[in-house]
Amino acid sequence: MNTNTTIEKMRRMRMKAMAEIYHQSLQKNLYTDYSIDDYLTLLIDTEWESRQNRQIATLIASAGFKQIAASSDIDYTTPRNLNKNNFERLLSLEFLRNHENIIIEGHTGTGKSFLAQSLGVRSCQLLHKTLFFNCSRFFDQAKLAKLDGSYPKFFKRLQKVELLILDDFGLTSMDYENRKLLMDVIEDRYERASTIITAQIPVANWHAIIGEDTIADAVLDRLVFSSHRIELNGESLRKKRKIK
Repeated sequence: MNTNTTIEKMRRMRMKAMAEIYHQSLQKNLYTDYSIDDYLTLLIDTEWESRQNRQIATLIASAGFKQIAASSDIDYTTPRNLNKNNFERLLSLEFLRNHENIIIEGHTGTGKSFLAQSLGVRSCQLLHKTLFFNCSRFFDQAKLAKLDGSYPKFFKRLQKVELLILDDFGLTSMDYENRKLLMDVIEDRYERASTIITAQIPVANWHAIIGEDTIADAVLDRLVFSSHRIELNGESLRKKRKIK
């Protein structure tokens, strides 16, 4: 048997991880005590895990996170009204399977974006398509897409996303186009996909921020009542990193 030919065939079929471990086993005389079934299982599991890891890396890279927020780095010790048990239940992504939303509100520096992105990274790790946008840039990108004719493609991309994260909602005024886009996105995702929104502005003030009563009522009705709410308080966590 020409093992070099076999390895080359594996690589051409993009079974690179399988080819590598097969090559190592031949070079170093490894796994000689394995049965045929055990050895085949090893090869397949190695290739499967490699492909999963590559897919996760691709999802994280294409999500557009500001930072790769690890759930293991979440600070539960600083008083800011963050319940560890409740948030870890959210990290199980049951809300995603139920097409529910999450609203995280609190003063600047209380960790809203980090929590939202930790949920986003977890979503990618479980192979769910995820997108992260700063809210003002989200609206700007949508307007640009309308100008250059790529808006249908932009909106179709949003439709394919299982978790959409909009960060820092309400910091900029909303014109008619922004209101209409928000309405279209929330209506399209209602009971079909999940959205996470972070905001410094309390939810009670969102109606005025959105403006135009009819659209504001429709958006809030579809968004708020199907959302898990996290209301953070306390001082900015950035003070911990202040240069002494």
